[in-house]
Amino acid sequence: MTQASLIRATWWRRHRSMLLVACGFLLAVVVAVVLGAVDEGRTAPYDPDNAGPDGSRALARVLDDQGVDVEVARSADELDETTVGADTVVVVTSTSELGKNTVDRLLEHARGSRLVLVEPGIDVLAAVDAPVQTDQVIPDRGVPADCDDPKFRGLTLEVDFAIGYGGGSGCFGQDDVSMVLERNGVTLFGGGEAMTNDQALRGDNAAVSLRLLGQSGSLVWYVPTFEDVGADEGLGVTALLPRWIEPGLWIAAIATILLILWRARRLGALSTEPLPVSVMAIETTRSRGRLYRKAQDRAHAAEVLRTAARARAAARSGLGVTHDQDALIKNLARQTGRPEAEVTALVSSDAEPPSTDRALITLARELTELDREARRT
Repeated sequence: MTQASLIRATWWRRHRSMLLVACGFLLAVVVAVVLGAVDEGRTAPYDPDNAGPDGSRALARVLDDQGVDVEVARSADELDETTVGADTVVVVTSTSELGKNTVDRLLEHARGSRLVLVEPGIDVLAAVDAPVQTDQVIPDRGVPADCDDPKFRGLTLEVDFAIGYGGGSGCFGQDDVSMVLERNGVTLFGGGEAMTNDQALRGDNAAVSLRLLGQSGSLVWYVPTFEDVGADEGLGVTALLPRWIEPGLWIAAIATILLILWRARRLGALSTEPLPVSVMAIETTRSRGRLYRKAQDRAHAAEVLRTAARARAAARSGLGVTHDQDALIKNLARQTGRPEAEVTALVSSDAEPPSTDRALITLARELTELDREARRT
C-alpha cells in the first residue's frame, strides 16, 4: 500500500462516523424537502382533496354523488368569492389556523348560513362568541347520539379521539361534554375523525358526517391557512410549523436510534480474562503511539522520545536519575562531536515540538542516530 493510500485509509477510519451522520442528516433533509414540496393544502387533516388516512376525500365524493354541490375554498379571499345563502352549509376544517381576522371575515360572509366548525379550540370559540368548556374525549366504545336532534337519532359515533364541548345540551355526549353542540347559531363538531377516509366506515360515522354536512344542496368547504392571518395577530407554534416537520422529526429520530444501535454493536459484549495480564512492552508502546496519533498529540509524543533519549544518555554517562540537563547536553555534544545547539534542539525538554507527523518521524530518527553515535565513544 502506497503512502497516499495509507493516508486516505487512515482519514476514512478517523472521519467515517462523522461522514455517515452527515449523510444521514442530508438524506433526512432531502426527504423532508420532497415531502414539503407536496401541496400543503392537499395533505391537511380533513381536507376534501386529501386521499390519505386523515383526509376526507371519500366523504366529499359521497356528498357530490348525493347531489350536494361541494365548493372548496383554501383562503379567505376564495371564501369571499363563494356564494352563500340560507340553504348553504359552510364547514371549516383546520380551525387551528384561524385568526381573529379570518374568523371575522368568516362570520361576515357566512351570516345566515349554517356554519359548522370542526374541532375548534378555545381561541376560535372565543372569537365566534361561543366560549364553552372543552375537554379531550377518548371513547372506549361507540357513543350514541342520545339527543333530540332528529338527524342524528339512532346513530352512534365511534372515534379514537375527539374534543367534547360543555355548557349546553348536545349530541354524542360523554363525561358531561358533547361532541356535537349548537351554540349561537354555530355547530361545533369535535369528532372530526369520523370524517376521515380511515374511520368513515366505523360505527355510523359516515351517516353522522353526511347528515351534518349534507343538509342542503350547497356545501362550502373552507380550509384556512396561516397566510390569511394578520401580521398583528398571535398564532400558535403548531400552525406556523410546515407540514413536513412531523415526518422530518420522525426520520431524524429513527436515524438517531439506528446510529446508536450501530455504534453500540461495535463495542460488543464485555469479556473477562484472568489477572494479572502480561502485556509485551512492544504492544504497550504501539498502543500508546496509536493513542498519540489519534489525538494528534505530537508534543507529548516528542517529549516521550526526548525523555527516553536523555535517560539512556544519563545512564551511559553515570549522571544518575537526577542529572543536570545542561551537563548532559554538554556531555552528549562532546561524545558525538556535534554542536551543543544541535544537541539541545534534539534532546532538550524546552525544544520546539514538531508541527507535523513527518517532523516527528524525523525527530525519532535523529534521536536514534544520536544515541548510536554516543554509544560508539
